Amino acid sequence: MSDWPQGWTDDDQPRGDRYGRGSGSASPEGARVMPHVRRPASGAPQGPPQPRGGGHDAYRDGYNEGQIYRGSGQAPPPHRPGPPPPGRGPYDGDDGPRPPKRWGRRIGYSVLALVLALVVIATGTYFWANSNLNREVDLASVEDRPESGKGTNYLIVGSDSREGLSDEQKQDLSTGSAEGKRTDTMILLHVGDNGSTMVSLPRDSWVTIPEFTGSVSGNRIPAQQQKLNAAFAIEGPELLVRTVEYNTGVRIDHYVEIGFGGFANVVDALGGVEMCFDQAIKDEKSGADFAEGCHTLNGSESLAFNRQRYQEAEGDLGRTKNQQKFLGAISSQAGSPATVLNPFRLYPTLSATTDALIVDQDLSLWGLGQMFLAMRGAHQMNIPVANPGYATDKGSAVLWDMEQTELLMSQIINDEKVTVGVRD
Repeated sequence: MSDWPQGWTDDDQPRGDRYGRGSGSASPEGARVMPHVRRPASGAPQGPPQPRGGGHDAYRDGYNEGQIYRGSGQAPPPHRPGPPPPGRGPYDGDDGPRPPKRWGRRIGYSVLALVLALVVIATGTYFWANSNLNREVDLASVEDRPESGKGTNYLIVGSDSREGLSDEQKQDLSTGSAEGKRTDTMILLHVGDNGSTMVSLPRDSWVTIPEFTGSVSGNRIPAQQQKLNAAFAIEGPELLVRTVEYNTGVRIDHYVEIGFGGFANVVDALGGVEMCFDQAIKDEKSGADFAEGCHTLNGSESLAFNRQRYQEAEGDLGRTKNQQKFLGAISSQAGSPATVLNPFRLYPTLSATTDALIVDQDLSLWGLGQMFLAMRGAHQMNIPVANPGYATDKGSAVLWDMEQTELLMSQIINDEKVTVGVRD
């Protein structure tokens, strides 16, 4: 029950006894008499219905509409919507403007997805090509090897193998039908901090073939004086590596070999290789027949150019220069954006290359790529020769200038700048 007589208002309470007004009184505050809201006269505009005892609620509603309640008992005027706030379109609805489209985030996600896809494709391509390499050469079986020097040394071998070629292909490539395989090309490639150097080892070089235990027959092969390419014919890649190491003192880190058919297939997969000639070339035995000027050589034409030697004044020494020039051209084209960024050229080239090459067991696709890159800007030279005219008591053979050869090999072993017989 109320403590105050009926009809008293708050103003009738003694000022000192107001509860909750700072008086400190323990008496509770009684009910207040609130003014009544009068109903509008007949015909007057009707406002929204007011709740019972509407003084307080009318004030609240007026406050929500941004109006000041004056206690007059009049209903608030009807709401008339104004123009939409800036940035709010006619179709944004009552919940506010549409959120801006986040194009930056969408583009970022798209770029990230593209990068991830490229990484996955590149990784898959690498492992696919790396697993297809023919790792047939066991360098661990090579005997009495020299100590490792600085840098990395590759022995690049081009063989005259006709394996896998049909009779028609042999005729088209002018390879003949000789059985077995011999080495037409041997190049020592050194890659180090002082640049790269390609040193051709003529196949007719007169060298010592050291003792060796055959990996296939198990027989002990005696030491002998022979032409360099005889080592390959006697016992294959392992004895050839052993012979090169024995006569140069350079440890071979990796071995790469390619035959006639594989060589032509790689060139065709690249779409040909451009070569320029200072004079016309014609060699009936190899099939080379080119006018002076620049030409895009296909696979069979490239093979004919690399095999021709009878027009060269230096014979086999002249041929090795052409081979180095061609290897520089093909490596530049293989590493160009036109090949690397074009899947219709990249995949056929990788497939043809991995099918064509025979490598050592430790060579990865990454190491093979480094070899190709190194050939692009390498210094090109022949081993120093004592008898450029081939005149020896051994018949047609190449004798090395041992003093210059030892100096050259010392520079390679120690990864020093090569100064012996460098031809730019």
